[in-house]
Amino acid sequence: MIWMGRIQEAPEWTASLPTWAQDAYAYMVDIWFKGVFDLTYGQIFLALGIMLAALMLRGLFARFVVRAITRAAAGTRTNLDDALVSTISEPLKIVPIIVGIYISTQVIQLAETPQHIADQILRSLVAVSIFWTLNRAVGAFSFLFTGLRETLSGAIVDWMVKTLQVLFLIIGAAAVLDIWGFSIGPIIAGLGVFGIAVGLGAQDLFKNLIAGMLILTEKRFLPGEWIAIDGVCEGTVEKINFRSTLIRRFDKSPMYVPNSKLSDNAVTNFSRMTHRRIKWAVGVEYRTTVDQLKYIRDEIEAYLWANPAFAKPPAASLFVRVDNFNASSIDFLIYTFTNTTNWGEWLALKEEFALEIMDIIEKAGTGFAFPSRTVYMQQQDPPEIMSPPELSDRVERARVEKLAHEQANGLSDGEE
Repeated sequence: MIWMGRIQEAPEWTASLPTWAQDAYAYMVDIWFKGVFDLTYGQIFLALGIMLAALMLRGLFARFVVRAITRAAAGTRTNLDDALVSTISEPLKIVPIIVGIYISTQVIQLAETPQHIADQILRSLVAVSIFWTLNRAVGAFSFLFTGLRETLSGAIVDWMVKTLQVLFLIIGAAAVLDIWGFSIGPIIAGLGVFGIAVGLGAQDLFKNLIAGMLILTEKRFLPGEWIAIDGVCEGTVEKINFRSTLIRRFDKSPMYVPNSKLSDNAVTNFSRMTHRRIKWAVGVEYRTTVDQLKYIRDEIEAYLWANPAFAKPPAASLFVRVDNFNASSIDFLIYTFTNTTNWGEWLALKEEFALEIMDIIEKAGTGFAFPSRTVYMQQQDPPEIMSPPELSDRVERARVEKLAHEQANGLSDGEE
């Protein structure tokens, strides 16, 4: 064929052509076989045609192979077939290109140096396809780490998956460099020196990275939990990254908090509460009698004990006591916990409890206190001398008991 070797003589049929046509034919033949890089234009066009066909068949090949694997694995109940399809779907598109390059190099019969370069390209593409497949396989088969997710945490497993993927990319790059004759040892040594320099200038980055690892290891919080960082923010954890943690505040704005702040500052994890607390100081008027105070105390306490929505000792504390004589009120301390930790349900219980307290105080015949000032008006007459009431019997008994106690202590001192 005309593109596989040079024509030494013009064909016989060209003898009948005019001189100018013979010259034009000879000129085109000379250009056709002159080519570049020791290749004729015929060889170059043939190689380009093979590569173009490979590119056209690339998508069809991957699609048909993936469909065949999907149909073959359709009867299985495991997720392995789905993971396999997801893993090889993209790397399979390199196979037709590798085949096209190989056929091209075999057909056009390259010289030694171009053939060596073509062989290195083929080996590089094979290495890329292998490590690309391994990189995708780590993500596709991550469901096999279910046991680790339960033992450690989902975030740690995600970090492990990302680390393995990066590791396969690094190994693949090293393999390609080795194919092209680059020595890996000096490159690794240079990267080590470069890493030290970068580490000195990026101490905060590594500090946040280590803090993130500690957070995940200690399981202080997980994505989806409600936390509060002292002096920083409060919200729901969305994602724990290598350097920072994404927290969605209650106004729905995202906040990226460096992991070092989450490690150094006190973090309250509200999602892990066992109960939610209600602590109120309820003040009643000073005109409230002792019997009324006891009635209010007993009724509120009875309501809390009878309502299953409130936690009971020893699971949680429950107190209803007359606690303080305030400037304008006698205060009750109500200290209790609800069994639910859901904020909406907790608010509904608080509302119901508040209405019940209002009803109890109203039935007691008294009212809520509010800040007030009483002004007493009196004439300038001399004050009336009031005689105090007689002391009760318990005061006399206390005196006798105190005297006996003092005498007993004095006698023991004398004996010593």
